[in-house]
Amino acid sequence: MLSAAPRMPAASGVLYLHGFNSGSGSPKAGLVRDACKRLGLPCATPQLPHRPHAALRHAESWLAALGPSPLVAGSSMGGFLATLIAERHGLPGVLINPAVAPAELVADWVGERFDNAYTGERFAIEETHLEELEALTPERVTPGRYLLLLGTADETLDPRRAFDLYRGARIILHPQGDHGFSALAAYLPAILAHGGHHLPPGGAAGQAPGIEGAGIPGETNDRNHFG
Repeated sequence: MLSAAPRMPAASGVLYLHGFNSGSGSPKAGLVRDACKRLGLPCATPQLPHRPHAALRHAESWLAALGPSPLVAGSSMGGFLATLIAERHGLPGVLINPAVAPAELVADWVGERFDNAYTGERFAIEETHLEELEALTPERVTPGRYLLLLGTADETLDPRRAFDLYRGARIILHPQGDHGFSALAAYLPAILAHGGHHLPPGGAAGQAPGIEGAGIPGETNDRNHFG
């Protein structure tokens, strides 16, 4: 049984951060927006720049629009950024297959070009990406502020690394779950409960834009996309 959520004020809003080369129009972002709409809860799912420092600054710029104590959530690289924001601002966080050492993840991609299906942007990974990620990576975190959703069959990141770094956090292991965590809809009540809100179980309505609008539907499963 999942342990009780930490005693914190009910979240005043939700900030969801997408993964590397994904977008605000991803299905996971759409699910979060829709869940927040059902609760009448402010929600932002911003389109993040691919450079780490710029992505962090842009994500933080949305906090003021979400009230005094928002819940910050993120998937993969977005989970890494969500951790940085939660630690800096003392906020609760929900992390979906978070990147623990992202500089290691992209080290082999220097010089490789990527196409973002949500924005049409084309970019290449440079050494500065690694330098920024290394500078941002925390040595330790405050486990008690987090809920982790980890897929046991993540083909991109080893879930044991997240389990070790966030040891002491509330953790949900989804058996045979992949990196894209396609079962996210079933866990929306747990995610919102971590922010002090009750979302009745059941099917979500269609994707609905939050503070920042949605993009194209659908997600790819290739190496160019990490949700």
